[in-house]
Amino acid sequence: MHYEGNIIRPPSEANSILLQVTVGCSRNKCTFCGAYKGERFKIKPDDIILADIEFAATHCRRQRRVFLCDGDALIVPHKRLVKILEAIRTRLPWVTRVGAYANAKALKMKTEDQLRQLNDLGLAILYLGLETGDDQTLKKINKGADAQTMIDMGRKAVRTGFKLSITVLLGIAGKTRSQIHARETGRVLSAIDPDYIGALSLMLIPGTALYEAHAAGRFPLLGPEDMLRELRTMIAATDLSKGLFHANHASNYLPIKARLPKDKQATLALIDQALNGDIALTPEWMRAL
Repeated sequence: MHYEGNIIRPPSEANSILLQVTVGCSRNKCTFCGAYKGERFKIKPDDIILADIEFAATHCRRQRRVFLCDGDALIVPHKRLVKILEAIRTRLPWVTRVGAYANAKALKMKTEDQLRQLNDLGLAILYLGLETGDDQTLKKINKGADAQTMIDMGRKAVRTGFKLSITVLLGIAGKTRSQIHARETGRVLSAIDPDYIGALSLMLIPGTALYEAHAAGRFPLLGPEDMLRELRTMIAATDLSKGLFHANHASNYLPIKARLPKDKQATLALIDQALNGDIALTPEWMRAL
């Protein structure tokens, strides 16, 4: 397989065939993200992508899923993405699911008919980084979309047949807007009603704008208890029809896996126990991105 730069994939795609179709991220401006710093975004040539599919046809016969790397593979022009998915279907017929990162810009660029065609060709799940539903924080972290756009594009993905996994980031609003961020994120998540939500806790990455702001004293970090209070408010404000809310990433202080609405009250009670000191939190040295 031919790889360039950092290869990033969701935790749930750990056992997938990692097929790199783009290098880096088409936006690459978010203040908290250092995943693709210094990398110039590009779409890889079709001949390299197709050669990697041929490699997988011989050497990856036990893997049932494909993940299209990197930052936002959905940004690939429609005809080229169709060609890639058709090749996966033809050459890797045992693959049951293809996944990719998406952003609001990529979802906006494609029509609903185009998205349905991609879904019919096997692109079954999209991973969308919301981070926050608070417009002021979205603007401050340079996300490139406001909350209503995130709602509209998330609904578009769900409406056109995709499973949708949304990532939110605890602590991203800092101390002064922590609870606003939590409530507004719950509101946006409820409006989209995705299949999966993954909550990560902010960990600063050297070289990013947010890291520099913290070093200069302009962005105080939340402590563990404030992170948990933020998570509690967010879950309380989130109403899903049948979605999974995970906060079991290695960055988090308290691992949580809940199906909403069924497990909401039990999850809030669990967080309250942790806030009361009855459950030990993950120590700092064990946290990781």
